[in-house]
Amino acid sequence: MIVGRGPSALAALLLLCCYTTHAAAADLADKLRDDSELSQFYSLLEQNPVANATLSLRSCTIFVPTNEAFQRHKGPTHVLYHITTAAFSKDQLEKTVSSDMEGNPPLYITKSRNGDIYVNNARIIPSLSVELTNREGKRQVMHIIDEVLEPLTALPTAKTEINNLDALQFIQKADQLSVGDNKLRTYRSQLALMKKESLYNAPGAHTFLLPVDEGFKITTRSSLVDGKVIDGHVIPNTVIFTAASQHDEPKTSAAFEDQLKVTVSFFKQKDGKMYVKSNTIVGDAKHPEGVVLSEIVKANIPVKNGVIHLIRRPLMIIDTTVTQFLQSFKFVNDNGENGALRKFLEVIMDSGGAVLDGINNLSEVTILAPSNEAWNTSSIDNIVRDRKRMTDILNMHIIKERLNVEKIRQKNANMIAQVPTVNNRTFLYFNIIGEGADAKITVEGGGVNATILQADVAQTNGYVHIIDHVLGVPHTTVLGKLETDPMMSDTYRMGQFSNFNDQLNNTQRRYTFFVPRDKGWQKTELDYPSAHKKLFMRDFAYHSKYILERHLVIADHVFTMKDLAQMSLTTDNVVLPTFRDSLKMKVTEEAGRYVITWNYKKINVYRPDVECTNGIIHVIDYPLLEEKDIVVSGGSYMPESSICIMLANLIMITVAKFLN
Repeated sequence: MIVGRGPSALAALLLLCCYTTHAAAADLADKLRDDSELSQFYSLLEQNPVANATLSLRSCTIFVPTNEAFQRHKGPTHVLYHITTAAFSKDQLEKTVSSDMEGNPPLYITKSRNGDIYVNNARIIPSLSVELTNREGKRQVMHIIDEVLEPLTALPTAKTEINNLDALQFIQKADQLSVGDNKLRTYRSQLALMKKESLYNAPGAHTFLLPVDEGFKITTRSSLVDGKVIDGHVIPNTVIFTAASQHDEPKTSAAFEDQLKVTVSFFKQKDGKMYVKSNTIVGDAKHPEGVVLSEIVKANIPVKNGVIHLIRRPLMIIDTTVTQFLQSFKFVNDNGENGALRKFLEVIMDSGGAVLDGINNLSEVTILAPSNEAWNTSSIDNIVRDRKRMTDILNMHIIKERLNVEKIRQKNANMIAQVPTVNNRTFLYFNIIGEGADAKITVEGGGVNATILQADVAQTNGYVHIIDHVLGVPHTTVLGKLETDPMMSDTYRMGQFSNFNDQLNNTQRRYTFFVPRDKGWQKTELDYPSAHKKLFMRDFAYHSKYILERHLVIADHVFTMKDLAQMSLTTDNVVLPTFRDSLKMKVTEEAGRYVITWNYKKINVYRPDVECTNGIIHVIDYPLLEEKDIVVSGGSYMPESSICIMLANLIMITVAKFLN
């Protein structure tokens, strides 16, 4: 009973109750209609009577692509593939959910380590999910996603109905499916020959990697696809869509047993291309150890028992020489094997092709191949036009031996590995940072420190390691090089607390810096233990700075080791200008190495001519330091010359007082 209200008030109250009930019963269609960022999907939804009925009458989950996602999408959109007939919040989503599309093909859910959730290859955008109850009292959930979901569909010309195929059915009916111009006839034939069909129709959720026909242009390659190779193209019990894949994280393939161990991993280049690689960790007579790369030509094809990726060439098979491997990039735009090193090959060919001929003449060879992105710097553009210099730089990337990661580790066991290249007098210096799976391998050559992005890409006569910088083309200042090179860390540390390093970023000057490597400073600890300790103490920064200034030549040009050796032919001592005074030395060549003679002491040059954008570094085996340079008394020390300066100042002060 309502007290103190007339008939009109009662009607108004009833109307308000009706309005409140209606508002509480708003369904997902209302939410979609009111959100302008989702208008394209709503428009398609309105035209689909089954989808409308589901939203009106049933519980459901709907995955809604943004308008931005539609701008990237090509082809038709299957609305029912975005709907499930059960309500799932993000926490309730299981590994697979059935879509409402005909045949109920599954949607695969991936929950990544950083908290992101993916539906097939689409990421659920955080904080935009909506959960409500519709007018029929049915629970409904809407998740906003950043990609349009694409089911497997048949070509319009297909003669039979195709719904929810497994991987084996996909292979058998590939010619009737919408997979572009990609054909699978060769791999399908080998699959039947090896009687491996059960691997592809196995229930569950797996990842299948299928090489297309163009990967079998080498006529003998198909005969190498045996049962173990087929196993190596399947990642069992794991569904990996490219957007949700962990970069370069090895996954166990079906070819993983006592006598043969093969892992598979995914990685993405900066140009957006996705690649997959097999790594045969333990091989046998038919399946050699090493990495094989293949570009993904069509990714993320969902099937009843997992996901399929079509790849450019078969994994595990090592049947090309290093030269053939590089030449395979020549026709990348006309269906070449893959484009990961396309620019490297272009530079080789532009330099006259002699480099490729030289590689071809080597029975064993390892190439450090810069990635496509490594060539995208202005400093390289000018050098490319200089064919002779470019040839020298390219030869710096070639090693006349088979050098895989394991061999680098062996060489690096007790010291930074030093490896000669085909470029005369040029050595590469490998360093391993970290341990186990997280270890990073760097290589320095011609003043450039590069990281190996993809190691051990195996060929019949050697290896290719893909690196992130072009060696021999400097891209950092003297300070940048000092800061990042593990061999010069002690010199960098000493220069930091003495503020000596501040000047080394100046690009208006040209420096020639004789940098003692860390082992050189360690030798002084044995020769002068007390002095060495103080050199690295902040309280003695002035003296550390004085010693470093002796090693730094400042002029209008740099002095290479070859320059210094030639200058030394005509004089007993080459005099070089330093910050405070001058540096006198003689440089000779002994057994193919440069040797500095300074104050009657011979010092080996460990790494000559490390180029930087504002100078050059020569890494030496021992500092320009003698016992008489340092006076240790009462727990302190000074360079001898500093004492002379102080005495001179004291005499001047005394004279001034006498004159007054």
